[in-house]
Amino acid sequence: MFGSKSAAVDWLIVGLGNPGQKYANTRHNMGFLTVDLLAEQKGVKLNKVKFKSAYNILSFAGCKCLVMKPQTYMNLSGEAVREAVQFYKLPPERVLVIYDDVSLPVGKIRVRPTGSAGGHNGIKNIISHLGTQDFPRIKIGTGAPGEGGDMIDWVIGVPSQADRKTLLESFERAIQAAACILEHGVQKAQNDFN
Repeated sequence: MFGSKSAAVDWLIVGLGNPGQKYANTRHNMGFLTVDLLAEQKGVKLNKVKFKSAYNILSFAGCKCLVMKPQTYMNLSGEAVREAVQFYKLPPERVLVIYDDVSLPVGKIRVRPTGSAGGHNGIKNIISHLGTQDFPRIKIGTGAPGEGGDMIDWVIGVPSQADRKTLLESFERAIQAAACILEHGVQKAQNDFN
């Protein structure tokens, strides 16, 4: 390990989303909203800038975690993740990505140890930059547009008031699932939260 031990982090926790007020509360920003809640619970702000991200380092589930929100826009998220992974020399299994999933019902969360991008451009770009799909992830369901609905309009749309309440509860569960992954591994988190 290069540099001092104090500079090292145990985990990278990445919330995916798009920067800017225009996207702040859209379905595509479930990852951003979840890591913002985690930071708020820990009494810190993700307001440092490095690795093309807004980030901070915090203690979570007994680990030192770099919690980041890539500021590259969703489709280039892998650039930010790769920079942080290379800097801290983290293996992919120590990179936890939290993001929206239209194939899950609103508010349902799903933990996965690995997998394809499943049509999610942020994940596709991370897989491309890391050269592997073997990193854990937590998906937060946003539901899908109805028959004939436009997918892009859907993901950059703002959920209804009722859905927002459900999603807020899912952010809490996603944080609990993340803690479980860090403390007990992905398998236990899958058993407890899927």
